[in-house]
Amino acid sequence: MKKSNFIQLDSLSLQDFDENSELIPLMTPEDEEQINNESLPESLPILPLRNTVLFPGVVIPITAGRDTSIKLINDANKGSKVIGVVAQKDEAVENPQAKDIYKEGTVARILKVLKMPDGNTTVIIQGKKRFKVNEIITEQPYLTAKISDLPEQKPEVDNEEFKAIIESIKDLSLEIIKHSPNIPTEATFAIKNIESNSFLVNFVSSNMNLKVEEKQELLKINDLKERALQTLKFMNLEFQKLELKNDIQSKVQSDMNQQQREYFLHQQLKTIQEELGGGVAYGEEVEEMRKRAKSKKWDDKVKTHFEKELAKMQRMNPQVAEYSIQRNYLDLFLDLPWNEFSEDQFDLKRAMKILDRDHFGLDDVKKRIIEYLAVLKLRNDMKSPILCLYGPPGVGKTSLGKSIAEALGREYVRISLGGLRDEAEIRGHRKTYIGAMPGRIIQSLKKAGTSNPVFVLDEIDKLSAGNQGDPSSAMLEVLDPEQNNEFYDNFLEMGFDLSKVMFIATSNSLNTIQPALRDRMEIIDVTGYTIEEKVEIAKRHLLPKQLKEHGLDGTALKIAKPQLEKIVEGYTRESGVRGLEKQIAKMVRHAAKNIAMEEDYNIKVTNDDIIDVLGSPRMERDKYENNNVAGVVTGLAWTRVGGDILFIESILSKGKGNLTITGNLGKVMKESATIAMEYIKAHAEQLNINPEILDKYNVHIHVPEGATPKDGPSAGVTMLTSLVSLFTQNKVKKSLAMTGEITLRGKVLPVGGIKEKILAAKRAKIKEILLCADNKRDIDEIKPEYLKGLTFHYVKDMSEVLDIAITNKKVKHAKTL
Repeated sequence: MKKSNFIQLDSLSLQDFDENSELIPLMTPEDEEQINNESLPESLPILPLRNTVLFPGVVIPITAGRDTSIKLINDANKGSKVIGVVAQKDEAVENPQAKDIYKEGTVARILKVLKMPDGNTTVIIQGKKRFKVNEIITEQPYLTAKISDLPEQKPEVDNEEFKAIIESIKDLSLEIIKHSPNIPTEATFAIKNIESNSFLVNFVSSNMNLKVEEKQELLKINDLKERALQTLKFMNLEFQKLELKNDIQSKVQSDMNQQQREYFLHQQLKTIQEELGGGVAYGEEVEEMRKRAKSKKWDDKVKTHFEKELAKMQRMNPQVAEYSIQRNYLDLFLDLPWNEFSEDQFDLKRAMKILDRDHFGLDDVKKRIIEYLAVLKLRNDMKSPILCLYGPPGVGKTSLGKSIAEALGREYVRISLGGLRDEAEIRGHRKTYIGAMPGRIIQSLKKAGTSNPVFVLDEIDKLSAGNQGDPSSAMLEVLDPEQNNEFYDNFLEMGFDLSKVMFIATSNSLNTIQPALRDRMEIIDVTGYTIEEKVEIAKRHLLPKQLKEHGLDGTALKIAKPQLEKIVEGYTRESGVRGLEKQIAKMVRHAAKNIAMEEDYNIKVTNDDIIDVLGSPRMERDKYENNNVAGVVTGLAWTRVGGDILFIESILSKGKGNLTITGNLGKVMKESATIAMEYIKAHAEQLNINPEILDKYNVHIHVPEGATPKDGPSAGVTMLTSLVSLFTQNKVKKSLAMTGEITLRGKVLPVGGIKEKILAAKRAKIKEILLCADNKRDIDEIKPEYLKGLTFHYVKDMSEVLDIAITNKKVKHAKTL
């Protein structure tokens, strides 16, 4: 039964049962008989009700909000106080017409009209008898209809079946009232005091929790016995629902009692801990953690582990050392981005624009990134590759990672691995130690806030083993796409999925990277820049950046391309642009000083201004030395800062044929000199060299810049050419540089670092380059504009090298032994 109607009963009908009440008392059989004998008027004003049905004899309050309804009530209250009440078919209809109301309704008498503080009108009405709408006469100002009586068919007085139905209705009503906490006990009093059977049926029907359509169907039934039977069916259904509801509430109440018991125990424990800990309250902290945990997207395994660890912290005394460790541990769980991913942006044209905007050149790297984006766009489940950008310092490897992150729309994370010796920096410490922390991988993911950032591992080649383990071995799991979906951190004590992270490692050298670690990465060469590229980078990026950092705008200083080229050639000696940026910063600082001191200066920088600010050019030594002395040869070398030219000098002195090698050379380079010397001794006749010279003169080979360590096999051809030039006293061809490894048979073998060496040759104004024929494939991969102005000689044998390099006199071809 509805709570609302019984509340109305409590507020209105309690006085109905009072003998001294001015309101009409409960309907008796005599009252019912008198009403049935009354004749109905031919027409009545019709009051549509939105969400209820009025039954004969029942008293209900109605709040009138429509203007038409208020006028109808006021007019009726001044007159006969009799109206027709009909239910609406759709309560959403604001101005119901004939089609919007049911045909059957109840004649009602207005008992009282109340003006409410909110401006609405509340009217208390009592149902009299049922009627049928035959025709709507008027619609304005309110509905008026012709009506006819709906006679009620009552069973015989001694009908035992009907009596049983009525008794069942009474008993079931009392049971419903008893088991329902929402119905006031006064309803029991009302049920017991109803004498009229038809009023009992109407009263119960009115107060049952039924839809308007179902109540309307009950009102339409003319046979009182049939209506009582249908009412009893609805009551049985409602009683079953009530029993089920009570059963559920009983179970819930039992669970709640258990929760309350646990709550009281926790409160007691909290009180004890506060007493022991000097009044420290931490219950709110635990609840806050539990609240934050509800929003996390972790799986059942992680959730169970977290709840277990949280319960452990709840039982701890806040004063013990383990409490802070446990709290930090749980904070890490809540801060990590479990299954939280940023959405990738697959606009490849936009990505290419971002890469071109931030970096000039580097076409191979950009091509690889766009390929990755294209595959990811098509499959959407590709595991992120492990890219390793390999090249000299200052070429933009680290900043390239930031551009990739922007192009992908991902978060950017960078950690520097240079000098890392402790394995715990990668895997974390076990949380049982005081001061334990997670590894830098997990810490960086926590800062990123997503599980798929672009992760730059800077200087991965500078990882080194120490007393605390080998960090490079710990990186194997991080960078293995087949394993890193369950990366285990010692502090976290659980696997964390790194498979969606895009790792980008940077390296200056591949030799120092552990072979197993290098095998897990895709190596992408980021070689040095040509002079032309450096000038463009300086113009597009470095100069605007330095002007902004020094508080100047683009009109404060202008450096034209010829002057930028002069700075590049005269003041920098590198493959990258870091040193170039420092020189440009000096020029900008000079302009800033003049502006601050209000002194005149040239906005358009001249060559003299460059010399005044930067001093005399210091990098002339890497220019080709057009030496007129036999025995001096220009070689090409690879260094960690890119390519460079290398001068090899040799000289004869009286002695016993000893060979001396200086210049801080490594073992391999010394062996190359020994091989070259032995080759000459074995082929002296073919080379037109007097064998006696080899026994009567000492040979000294020197490589300048003796403080710089040098090693590698690529200076073999250079040393051999230098010695032949020395022994034959024939000068080496002008503007020629060479690189290649030699064998005792006189074969020329290919070497690496070709692009860097070519760039170094261009910086030194070299015109011709001599290479092994097998290195032609490396030349084919270099852009044609890098090779402009260069002539290449591809050789397979040392005799070909000497034919090209030695001037004035042809040497005989050496026979292969």
